[in-house]
Amino acid sequence: MSHPTDDTDGVTLPAAELSSGLSRREVLGLVGAGAAGAVVGAGAAAMAGAALGGGAAQSPDLSYPFYGAHQAGILTPVQDQLHFASFDLTRTANRGAVIELLREWTDAAARLTRGRDVTQAGAVGGPPLAPPDDTGDALDLGPSGLTITFGFGPTLFHDAQGTDRLGIGGRRPAEFEELPLFAFDLIDRASSGGDLCIQACANDPQVAVHAIRNLSRIAFGTARIRWTQLGFGRTSSTTTGQLTPRNLFGFKDGTANIMSENRDAVLEHVWVPETHPQAWLRGGSYLVGRKIQMLIESWDRVSLHEQEHIIGRSKGEGAPLSGGREATTPDFERVSADGEVAIPVDAHVRLAHPVSNAGARMLRRGYNYVNGNNDLGQLDAGLFFLAYQAEPETFITVQRSLARDTLNEYIRHVGSSIWAVPPGAREGEFVGQALFSE
Repeated sequence: MSHPTDDTDGVTLPAAELSSGLSRREVLGLVGAGAAGAVVGAGAAAMAGAALGGGAAQSPDLSYPFYGAHQAGILTPVQDQLHFASFDLTRTANRGAVIELLREWTDAAARLTRGRDVTQAGAVGGPPLAPPDDTGDALDLGPSGLTITFGFGPTLFHDAQGTDRLGIGGRRPAEFEELPLFAFDLIDRASSGGDLCIQACANDPQVAVHAIRNLSRIAFGTARIRWTQLGFGRTSSTTTGQLTPRNLFGFKDGTANIMSENRDAVLEHVWVPETHPQAWLRGGSYLVGRKIQMLIESWDRVSLHEQEHIIGRSKGEGAPLSGGREATTPDFERVSADGEVAIPVDAHVRLAHPVSNAGARMLRRGYNYVNGNNDLGQLDAGLFFLAYQAEPETFITVQRSLARDTLNEYIRHVGSSIWAVPPGAREGEFVGQALFSE
């Protein structure tokens, strides 16, 4: 649903391996099992992804490197829990304050993703008569696969009045605009947009919440929370070692997602190319966030036959209605016994597929959410859609195609945001440093 190179101990680890997920210890362990001292290649990466698809991915000791060519939390195997936060700058924030915030956030994130407190003093090592540097709610929990990903909103470059507050307006990419309104949008502006964003993903919900809580404390006086979203139960996979998850409508989701092992697809569709006019964004990506409310009670009264024809796949196996298994490529020309095309012309799978969108593809890593019940006792639940792409037009193309989707009867788009996600940082640098360099 779319609307839904480092060198360690003599082993050269390609940057893509490091930035896409595994810690040095895990990659070296896989190499040592049968190829000690060899160069880690695509085969080892695939084997590593398979290892993370099982119980190892749940280990509290699992960690991913924060520093690298690309930010973690994009190609990284999707974790089970999410805490996402959007921030606005305060009225008194200036360029120097924002630079210092990004520097402190980077240092803190590098510590948190290793399972440490935000500072060396942390939760219990500081002066007893002063508030602790760290809130302490993740003590003893380990890194739990935590990744922290930072992004910049269009309003960071020019605010709502068109003011270039930070002197970076000239470095705003030409294609980087707020997302347009799409058919059936019912957008709540209070839970959309923002100058900055942080995506914290982990396999323990308390670790993800702890990260956002402490990074928010660091931001005090420079940036404040605009809105947040908790997510559980990933709705996509980013490595072939992960099983396809299900969304709250009960269907497998993200079957045709870009996988980290497919280097050509990642290079073409996820990373901003090295030829981009804005050098600070090369090797980064564009993140689209859409909060999609699902009308659960209405959907639950729809027959299985109709549900499958709305989606275009079987509910059990997840196979396309044109036949085969889950991974079978849909045959949009196949005609069923009743003389109609097997996959309806307004089915979600057909309208979201690259063949219907001039080859447009994105890497998805969204989450289910449940925010309790409304006054009528109905679930306030849905999909917090997150997708990374090399250019915003990718999402815009697909979303416009989905205007004809029968699924629109059962969903409401209530939040809409876009951020430019800079490339990763080297140790000693801060995320987004190139944007603010003279």
